[in-house]
Amino acid sequence: MTISALQKARAQYQPKLPKSLKGAVKLVDGAATESVADQEEIKKLFPNTYGMPIVTLEEGSDAIEFPAMNVGVILSGGQAPGGHNVISGIFDGIKQLNAGSKLFGFLGGPGGLVDHKYIEITAEYLEGYRNTGGFDIIGSGRTKLEEEAQFDKGLEILKELDIKALVIIGGDDSNTNACVLAEYYAAKDAGVQVIGCPKTIDGDLKNEMIETSFGFDTAVKVYSELIGNIQRDANSAKKYWHFIKLMGRSASHIGLEAALQTQPNITLISEEVAEKKQTLEQIVDYMAGIVAKRAANGDNFGVALIPEGLIEFVPEMKKLIAELNDLLAEGSDIEKEFKMMKKGHRLEWLATQLTPESAAVFKSLPSGIANQLTLDRDPHGNVQVSLIETEKLLGEMVKTRLAEMKEKGEFNGKFGTQYHFFGYEGRCAAPSNFDADYCYSLGYTASVLIGSGKTGYMSSVRNTTAAADEWIAGGVPVTMMMNMEKRHGHMKPVIQKALVELDGAPYKYLVANRDQWAVETCYLYPGPIQYWGPTEVCDRTTVTLQLEQEGK
Repeated sequence: MTISALQKARAQYQPKLPKSLKGAVKLVDGAATESVADQEEIKKLFPNTYGMPIVTLEEGSDAIEFPAMNVGVILSGGQAPGGHNVISGIFDGIKQLNAGSKLFGFLGGPGGLVDHKYIEITAEYLEGYRNTGGFDIIGSGRTKLEEEAQFDKGLEILKELDIKALVIIGGDDSNTNACVLAEYYAAKDAGVQVIGCPKTIDGDLKNEMIETSFGFDTAVKVYSELIGNIQRDANSAKKYWHFIKLMGRSASHIGLEAALQTQPNITLISEEVAEKKQTLEQIVDYMAGIVAKRAANGDNFGVALIPEGLIEFVPEMKKLIAELNDLLAEGSDIEKEFKMMKKGHRLEWLATQLTPESAAVFKSLPSGIANQLTLDRDPHGNVQVSLIETEKLLGEMVKTRLAEMKEKGEFNGKFGTQYHFFGYEGRCAAPSNFDADYCYSLGYTASVLIGSGKTGYMSSVRNTTAAADEWIAGGVPVTMMMNMEKRHGHMKPVIQKALVELDGAPYKYLVANRDQWAVETCYLYPGPIQYWGPTEVCDRTTVTLQLEQEGK
């Protein structure tokens, strides 16, 4: 296989580990835990895996002999840089416990477990994937493991391969499913442990014990390089406003971090919009006001960052989308009738099924946007917000508002737009040193949790703004992160998403500086990810983590 010069050099990189994982390891149990909310309901649903202690891994004095063990691994959901290194960490970790241990990868995500499609991951096979981006080592998928028939079908192949533990690498929903699976196998005394690893570039799987999800660091660095390039272009040509939509369906962590790295003129934060109950009109007025101020200074150019999930945080849009999700729920009578109807009549008819307030909002939207709100739902029953061209909606509305302002003499500049959506560009990038190290440590930690007989835990690595040697490895019970939420019209246990905290240091830093960044041209140009050179350049964490950890 032909590989690039960078791939060849990167293959030689040896990820750094916390010192607690470099030799004999001992587990230290903390206090018993409880879920973040809905304690009684969660406890009732997870009697075998609720209330377990947080586990910390520390340097041990005596090496323990472990029996050889077969372990399975699944990559679940969207890709994130570093997944291959999680698998590398698991492989090296179980081999360290016992050289006779084997690792099996289920192909194409959770569906591979149900359909019995797998490969054995050998040392030779793994070598070509170390420190690389992507999930192509075994592929990924979005099949949800939530039915007992799936659990039992999966258990058949686990028994056939004598697999004693399964590692599910995924986001909040995938790790919720991992916990449900762990509970089911524990209840059946099936002899299969289940461990999760925190993955999502969106950054919304985080809490006190999970400081960041893997892939976030790399993805935002890639986006920030592109944003910096566009800012340089905007400042060179001086004739376009660039409206850039960034991934981040439920939370604006990507947009916030990218803003801290690049200092654009406008950064919209979904959580702020929801908190202030800002209407679409207020958002447009805010953006148009900044365009006008810059134009008054002779700057008819700029950059605006927009989170892809913004539309769901605007109160009137959130209400509309919630109604549409219920009306168009899979298998509902309304959904069936809607799909049978001729396309030319669909939107008009659907408006008659909405409440008067939502119907008015629905009718006010450009037909293209209204149509995008009715497209097939994602596997969780929600609108696929990445298909909604929010950047174009805002661009067109700002253009209209500026025309009104021009008639009143409140704007006398020019307004040309360019639109971008950065998503797939960052999902499979070669991992940064941080993600290469962090992911390897997460995988290695998972192997220690497996060797210690744990199930229903998520691998955790903390103190991540320190040198990797000082990172704190451990495990956190997945039930600790759960609450009850409405999904597909039913209340279900899910890991609570971490939104941008409006009283947190990263957001406060943005607020303290954004008025200056709005009017002045204060662009930062981060450039591409660096792998070799000064530590402060190559191993730096996100600005978000640095600000969050200051003073701790």
